[in-house]
Amino acid sequence: MTENPTGPSHPATGLARVRTLPPWSLLAAGTLVGGLLGGVYGLTEQPEYTATSYVVAVPTEKSDPATAIGFAQAYGRVATQLAVLGDAQVWAGVPVRTLKSSVRTETSPDAPMVAVTATSTRPDLAADMANAVSRALTRHANDTKGATRVELQTFARATKPSEPSSASPTLTGLVGASAGGLLGGLALLARPRRSGEAAGRPASVPGPAMAADTHGQL
Repeated sequence: MTENPTGPSHPATGLARVRTLPPWSLLAAGTLVGGLLGGVYGLTEQPEYTATSYVVAVPTEKSDPATAIGFAQAYGRVATQLAVLGDAQVWAGVPVRTLKSSVRTETSPDAPMVAVTATSTRPDLAADMANAVSRALTRHANDTKGATRVELQTFARATKPSEPSSASPTLTGLVGASAGGLLGGLALLARPRRSGEAAGRPASVPGPAMAADTHGQL
């Protein structure tokens, strides 16, 4: 009596089944997995809020607008230095390292304006940090206005943001789906071809009648 043991399937069988799947399945699987991962990331990540305050450099009677623009550029660079952040931490209620990682500044080559932007998971803290750095920067700048002949004034205070500035779960899901589809396309291009696809179509062999006719003409 012969027994046919039913053991585990050979790994090559599973690989063969994968190769028989239609090509578009890689694109669909990559898009689906990427979209799910992106959506989960958007749901689990804490939303971030951004608030921006503005200060403007004003020339005194003994200065000119061009000088004010130049000092605005300089103030934008020193706003995130320790001397300014050390005073700002008192009004913001957070340590200097938090201000250092959460606050950035921007300036314009055409206007004597400095934008101080803060980001936080709390909307009220984002506004407080932006206003605190602007206040500290204004204080330091005005301590030397007699020598610089430029005064720094508050142009607009930061307000508590009502909506997060970080990406929504829908957006992260779309980005993940796009990335997954791209990886699926790359996997499709790199997949091993079937033996029939690699060898191509077999060469045609003339039939017996065609061979006999050819022999008679020789």
